[in-house]
Amino acid sequence: MSFQQEEFLNEIQALTEIRHRNIVKFYGFFYEYLESGSLDKILNNDASAKELGWTQRLNVIKGVADALFYLHNNCFPPIVHWDISSKNVLLDLGFEAHVSDFRIAKFLNLDSSNWSKLAGTHGYVAPELAYTMKVTEKCDVYSFGVLALEVIKGKHPRDFLFEMSSSSSNMNIEILDSRLPYPSLDVQNKFMSIMQVAFSCLDQNPVSRPTMKRVSQLLCENFFEV
Repeated sequence: MSFQQEEFLNEIQALTEIRHRNIVKFYGFFYEYLESGSLDKILNNDASAKELGWTQRLNVIKGVADALFYLHNNCFPPIVHWDISSKNVLLDLGFEAHVSDFRIAKFLNLDSSNWSKLAGTHGYVAPELAYTMKVTEKCDVYSFGVLALEVIKGKHPRDFLFEMSSSSSNMNIEILDSRLPYPSLDVQNKFMSIMQVAFSCLDQNPVSRPTMKRVSQLLCENFFEV
């Protein structure tokens, strides 16, 4: 079996077993059509990025977090998506997020180590994969942290990642996408909370990163009511 065939069958197996509002639906050999396209295309177009307002962006972040929480905790065996990026998050007309593209997703074997070759989208891959090749849920947690900052900033935070630390004293509201109107103080506080969560997801030590269950809880507790 070729690598492409293996990816395709892996994606079919994953999607046929998943039922969640923030994960793309799979009908036979077809995906559901999501009218607004990928988050990547929206953020890279000034007109569409302006339509994706602060409230919608909060909901996108929460939707992706809920999808990953479901994959890690409500599927058996747990599923690691392993390629969370803005290209693999699709939005419907209401700008609700749907995680897509499960070609390299991994079903975790809870009784043994989960080793694989390096894969995923550059800029979102957890740093430990470069030397351990061990797939865990914390790989998705790292990618989620990058994605959350990207949604806030309006573009991939590659430069910011080199400068940031987990200390709240280094967080700056200037990271907010300047294409949108300046948010209210309440929304600013919510995004500061998101950044704190995102920074914890980006810890270089995977053991120190929160689980997606904890991330989802924090989003609900701290700022999701908008």
